[in-house]
Amino acid sequence: MKKKDKKIPQQAEKMTIYEYEQKYSKRQNVRGAKILLRFLATAVGVLIGALLVLISLKTVEMFEDPNVRLGVGIGAGVLSVVLFICLYIVPLVKILKSDYFITNVNAKTAKEAQKHNKKVRHDIASKMIEITATVEGVGWYDSAVVGEMAIALNAGNEEGVKLALTDLYTDSVKKSAKALITKSALKSAMYSALSQTSRTDALLVAFLNLQLVKDLVFLYGFRPSDAKLIKIFARVLQNSLIAYGLGSVKIGNSIVKTMGDAVKGIPFLGSAISALVDSSVQGLTNGVLTAVIGYQTIRYLSQEYKLQDILDGIEIAETEEELQETCVEIEKELRGGANKMPQAV
Repeated sequence: MKKKDKKIPQQAEKMTIYEYEQKYSKRQNVRGAKILLRFLATAVGVLIGALLVLISLKTVEMFEDPNVRLGVGIGAGVLSVVLFICLYIVPLVKILKSDYFITNVNAKTAKEAQKHNKKVRHDIASKMIEITATVEGVGWYDSAVVGEMAIALNAGNEEGVKLALTDLYTDSVKKSAKALITKSALKSAMYSALSQTSRTDALLVAFLNLQLVKDLVFLYGFRPSDAKLIKIFARVLQNSLIAYGLGSVKIGNSIVKTMGDAVKGIPFLGSAISALVDSSVQGLTNGVLTAVIGYQTIRYLSQEYKLQDILDGIEIAETEEELQETCVEIEKELRGGANKMPQAV
């Protein structure tokens, strides 16, 4: 490997599935999470659609001639549909279709989760190898580490694949993610500063936030779980509403105070957001909020990658197969003992 001293942290003692379940697993309504995720994604879509309609109507109102209005209205409608598909439907589908690591498990589901996560790791490794080999000058991944990963993958060396992925995620991928966040945040700030209208600001923020999440998911090769995506889509919706005009000093501050989870671990960001909202610097505020959603996304991705690594190394005892074997042995012993018992005269 490029950095020989960089290793996956090893547990002093193997953690059992019960210890993992107690420490990392949470009770979760999987079906409820999927429904809520769809609801939030739909809410973002409804907001974007409504904003496109409002902007189209505003554009039509600029012209007095009925014939011109009709032509402009048709053109604006067609453009709105194209924008909706390209900047909302496409990113949303790409995000939701991406695979994710299963880490919220119990003794019954742990083994299947390990198999699933191994497949996801291999798919991520294959995609990174393909991108590095076919896309010239992409620069997202360290080519030397990717080369080592390709050798490990072909040799069936699971530990080598995991070491390479960990190396990439803690170095070149992290740097590339920060560059994507900075670029997207600057776009959000500049476009908002230029538009000077709440409708356009909200639309730009929604589009750029979704695009950033989609780009980060593509970069890492997997998406956050449904439970984490719910928080991300809620943040996209919130950022758009702030941009639309709910970012007044009073309302903006109350929203900022609820952002603790997104701001933790990002130095001085909380106070920076408060100062920006208070001073009504809308463009800069939208840029900072876009950065928040970017860092929130990569934090969730990093957390779930670490959890799947811990889960992969745990000791799974008392599986259903082992329990069945034990039951069969007990039955044999009982039957054998019954045959040996003296018969009543």
